[in-house]
Amino acid sequence: MDLALLRTFVTVHRAGSFTRAAALLGLSQPAVTSQIRTLERQLGRPLFLRQARGVTPTTIGDELAHKAAPHLDALVEITESGLDEDSSLRTLHLAGPPEFTAERALPALTKLADDAGQGFALRASFGTAEEVLEGLSAGHHDLAITTARPRGALLTATALCDEEHILVAAPRWAQKIGAAPLHREDLAALDGIPVVEVHESLPFVARYWASVFDRRPTAPGTVVVPDLRAVLACTAAGAGLAVLPRYLCAVALERGDVVALHDPAVPPLRTYVLVVRTGTLAMPHIARAHEWLLRSAADWC
Repeated sequence: MDLALLRTFVTVHRAGSFTRAAALLGLSQPAVTSQIRTLERQLGRPLFLRQARGVTPTTIGDELAHKAAPHLDALVEITESGLDEDSSLRTLHLAGPPEFTAERALPALTKLADDAGQGFALRASFGTAEEVLEGLSAGHHDLAITTARPRGALLTATALCDEEHILVAAPRWAQKIGAAPLHREDLAALDGIPVVEVHESLPFVARYWASVFDRRPTAPGTVVVPDLRAVLACTAAGAGLAVLPRYLCAVALERGDVVALHDPAVPPLRTYVLVVRTGTLAMPHIARAHEWLLRSAADWC
């Protein structure tokens, strides 16, 4: 069987589209379609179901991808690293949310690069859960950190750590509503406080309100910035209340730049997972980084 056909097939399977696969492979869309049809004729079975938007693998297609993808990835690793046994340089491509990746994962992996002494190189990119999983599936990344568990057998996820969320505001807002702990019946005290968030849909505040207060927030976002570090800075400056991960605002809490407005018995949690393409942990540099992040995460909870 032609390895080029298998490579095209795996790329289509990961991309979910002939068009996206063509862009990743540097081929025309008709060329990709032709290669998939050739492979289907050789196997005597359909590998994809064509739909209006992209393609869906058949059962045979999923089985073939699951068997072929790890071996193709290993071949790519060999060609990229070269055959020189004296060369130990490896590049790890990591993707994840900007704040968690910058504050947690990158410092840990930088320490690994220093300790390993094997020319460990690191490249990182940021994105949403959907973006990093799509990039991982397409082969752009080696590891992905996300709060969304992937579906299917081509990606393997391992729980990394839980992230505790805290309702915080600048001290002047805390003084305004009083020092007593908030209860569900006291929520009116929060109605006059502006909200600082990462998106107009108020994902962090809405999740906190639903989990702790069993209701939806009523105040709109007054300041919306797409980075939790900016949310913290605006909150400390007095822009309003926010829901933030404890790891991100722990120092600000210790300094008194922000204060916790609520101390629920069971704080809301969000779980991060570490995701790889199935089979790629056979590659030493990916396996080493994967294990190191899991070990480091024991100190993050």
